[in-house]
Amino acid sequence: MQSCQCPSMDPSEISKNSLEHFLLMLDCHFTWNLQKEDIEVHYVEERIDDQLEYLTIKSKVTLFNLLAYVKHLKGQNEKALECLKSAEERIQKDYANHIEERSLVTWGNYAWIYYHMDRLPEAQTYLDKVETSCKKLSSPFRYKAELPEIECEKGWSLLKFGGRYYERAKACFENALESDPEHPEFNTGFAIVMYRMDDFDKDITSKSLSLSPLKKALKLDPKSTFVKVLLALKLQDLGANSEGENYIKQALDQVASEPYVFRYAAKFYRRESNPERAIELLKKALKLVPTSAFLHHQMGLCYRAQMITIKKATWNKPRGKNKQEVNKLIQSAIFHFEAAVREKPLFVFAYLDLANMYSEAGQLTKAEYVFEKVLDLENVRQEEKQQAHFRYGRFLEFHRKAGGLAMDHYLEGMKISPKFYTPLVRALQNLALKRLNQNSLDAKSLGALALVHKLHGEKNQAVAYYERALKQDPGNSEYISALLELRLSI
Repeated sequence: MQSCQCPSMDPSEISKNSLEHFLLMLDCHFTWNLQKEDIEVHYVEERIDDQLEYLTIKSKVTLFNLLAYVKHLKGQNEKALECLKSAEERIQKDYANHIEERSLVTWGNYAWIYYHMDRLPEAQTYLDKVETSCKKLSSPFRYKAELPEIECEKGWSLLKFGGRYYERAKACFENALESDPEHPEFNTGFAIVMYRMDDFDKDITSKSLSLSPLKKALKLDPKSTFVKVLLALKLQDLGANSEGENYIKQALDQVASEPYVFRYAAKFYRRESNPERAIELLKKALKLVPTSAFLHHQMGLCYRAQMITIKKATWNKPRGKNKQEVNKLIQSAIFHFEAAVREKPLFVFAYLDLANMYSEAGQLTKAEYVFEKVLDLENVRQEEKQQAHFRYGRFLEFHRKAGGLAMDHYLEGMKISPKFYTPLVRALQNLALKRLNQNSLDAKSLGALALVHKLHGEKNQAVAYYERALKQDPGNSEYISALLELRLSI
């Protein structure tokens, strides 16, 4: 961003357009391209409130600044100003020797909120405060100072806005670490974003990228319970379960009422096939934050796990008390999955788990409605949309016995992302083979197998299947195009 040498304006001469020109030079939440449609505002607001109350961190300035922006997104500018006042108070208390550096984001947010309230003189006042501080800090920019602390705050804010922002968040923490590689907060932020990105990647070989950053973050901040539980889950991912459990026990010994520790510890025990211990921890957490979508989802998963255990033990034919217990667990899971999607309306995986649980209860119409609702959701990640097509396809194949429709969804899922989800490819292949056993001339199944072979790099087999498919469906442009491409590459 280039430096601007324009003089400060007299408040009486301020126009909204000229003011906006300068406001866009600020480095704060209003210029970080945080889009309202990418989050559920109510859910993010609740999460920040919970973290302000329960999360044990050195300073909560970043949370107050972000909450101010979220309040603005809700149209609550007066409440946003109250949040910024709280941020200023924390800066005075926590960063008494670095007030200028730590206030730039807060003052930038003040300027933007007053601008949106048409209180232009106040907006100009905060713009001037930023300018004065930038001069003191010898910044080459009039309304911006390139500081690692600001990169870090930007990284945390991007992280809160979800998966679409993780790459940008990672870059922010990396920029901060270039200035101070051993800074505990910068390392914690980087470790957490890497953990989140590991979770997004279906490729098992790259699911350990966060292990080293998590270990370093914990070394620099040995008391961080949040890092401990994430490290425990990462170790569990990699098969080091007993080492992971040691960190879980340490974290639980450190806290009396921290829902974030309880929820991740519960996830650890659920994955250890100990849903009873997980439920015990989740109930503690729900007493503290009863509207947490994540906690309700985890409770639903625990009840589902208990149901699956009984069904497996009875060869999928529970009777008498077992049947009653299975029905009770299904209803408990449904209750919590419904709560999860009620609290977080874009919670794709909770919707999919709810739909599957409706299927278990024999409520197929409800299940189908939920699947269709998920596929209509906007602003969800590609991986989530792909998973929705896969799970809906399974439902159509096994509950509705609609193989053709199921195949359509498997194919749609495969078109979404170049990173093909292995179970999706396998499901498509198995269904196509099954349908060809019933009708060897089924063009859709022949085309599906051609695609599977193409993905596996088996070009000659793919060509053979596309040729067979085209005999049955001569005008199919997709098959023609794929066949030409393959022949040119052989």
